[in-house]
Amino acid sequence: MRNAVAIQRGTERPNEVVIVQAHIDSRGSDPLDWKVDAPGANDDGSGTVLVLEAARQLSTRSYPVTIVYALLSGEEQGLYGGRLMADYAAEQGWDVKAVLNNDIVGGSCGSDGYCDDQHVRVFSEGPRADLTDDLRAAQRREGGENDTPSRNLSRWLDGLADKAAGGLDVRQIWRTDRMGRGGDQIPFLEKGYPAVRITVAVEDYEHQHQDLRTEGATVYGDTPEEMDFPYLAKVTQFNIRALDKLARTPAPPVPSAEAAVRTDTLLEWQGVKGATYYVIAKRRTDESSWREGEATILTFETPVGEPEPMEQRRISNVQPVRGDDWIFGVAACTFGAICSPFASAVPAGQFAPVAKAEDDSE
Repeated sequence: MRNAVAIQRGTERPNEVVIVQAHIDSRGSDPLDWKVDAPGANDDGSGTVLVLEAARQLSTRSYPVTIVYALLSGEEQGLYGGRLMADYAAEQGWDVKAVLNNDIVGGSCGSDGYCDDQHVRVFSEGPRADLTDDLRAAQRREGGENDTPSRNLSRWLDGLADKAAGGLDVRQIWRTDRMGRGGDQIPFLEKGYPAVRITVAVEDYEHQHQDLRTEGATVYGDTPEEMDFPYLAKVTQFNIRALDKLARTPAPPVPSAEAAVRTDTLLEWQGVKGATYYVIAKRRTDESSWREGEATILTFETPVGEPEPMEQRRISNVQPVRGDDWIFGVAACTFGAICSPFASAVPAGQFAPVAKAEDDSE
């Protein structure tokens, strides 16, 4: 089994990686029937052409961060291509900042006739899959079950969509995937990488995972006739905007919060390579979105003489509110107001595998 992968190396931080992917295989009613005609137009020909178009557009540009364009095999039989790709990322030692898994992105009408061509769904996991027992216990005490890196990536994508006139609105779905189903983002989540599934607002079950046939008045089969190509174009544009920005942002920092038995909150983190300033946001523990309108912008004066590299600086900031009542996030930014997703100052809030982070600290 093989995946088809193209790697566009970053010019400044090539080990920092953003992945856009889809699966290239298709299936009929029986996932093991390799002889049946299975066009797979929406599942997942739509995601496949999205990845190819993203590569066509973005490969003409230069980015500080590496972009990986991946077409995966064997998704329908057990996420085999996704596991192969996630294993490869780990073997290469990549710092995976985001995985955008596009699976079924080319239709706007569901099996019941309901249509929605104004939204795209982004699925993100709650408690992260690679938690240790100690971190799971820490999250039970201090919070963080709604602050995984993939969830903060979902929030960032929602904010990006809101800024694009005429594009699709993001409907955040706070589940790893659709009920009882899965996709190639899951192997990445199991390794601790930030990953989301991007998919249509409504699904058409008669035109996915079905042998080509007609029963009564119902036509079955995943064929191009059931596609909404203007909708697919919008989802593709959404991905390209996200990739363009993610490939220019610094990596999210790894903030911590100290607020025990005090009336304010001390935030600390190690500086991030490529960052020139940081944005600190907060939200109440029962709120879903960051209060970016109340954010703190933390800038730095140019030092005299030889400047200390940003990644060698230990940065701290005191927020004048009681930490018991708030969740804090920190984004790393560079010139042009290009900011990473927020990383939450909670146990296991970092955009890196838990095991890797623990190894780095030893």
